[in-house]
Amino acid sequence: MPRQVDHGQRRAELTAALLRIAATRGLQAGTMREVAAEAGVSLRVVQYYFTDKATLLTAGLAELAGRLDRRVRERAATAGAGLPVRTVFEVVLGSILPSDDGSRADSLAWAAYYAVALTDPALGAGGRDHPAALEGWLTARLQRAQAEGDAPQDLDARTEVVLLLALVNGLTAGVLGRQRGADDALRVLRHQLDRVLGPAAG
Repeated sequence: MPRQVDHGQRRAELTAALLRIAATRGLQAGTMREVAAEAGVSLRVVQYYFTDKATLLTAGLAELAGRLDRRVRERAATAGAGLPVRTVFEVVLGSILPSDDGSRADSLAWAAYYAVALTDPALGAGGRDHPAALEGWLTARLQRAQAEGDAPQDLDARTEVVLLLALVNGLTAGVLGRQRGADDALRVLRHQLDRVLGPAAG
């Protein structure tokens, strides 16, 4: 009998191959033929699961967002239930910073997408969806904390979120460029969170 193929797993393997290429050689190198070679399958297999490169690139973006979401959920579970807004922000923003091999590779892949999106309107539109969703979620979380008396009332929630995300993006670039280490980047983030939301509990 022919071996059963787990289609979800195969799609995930091909998407992971694309992201490895993006993190090491840039997205321009992520052709369907190169993805096939990286994954150790034929070009026809890649074409079966992804009708064109645009579909493959979109799947890569979704996987990067999914990896960040899983990283946040794992760290939040470790931190415990009923987290104060200060801890929520540190968990979410700290998960973006490249602190190990996996998150560093993901950050490099995000950077590869960003570089291509600057001159590709179609990819640029899709690439803005996930950051915009994160900005919206953090803003709503901060506004809720303000309404409940758990965050300073005089903050402009969206502006503070935009500033914090810009800080994290800049720190990420510094870590990727080896200007600073991951621990130093996290220290700077915590310093700014202390200034905006007050010191962490405990």
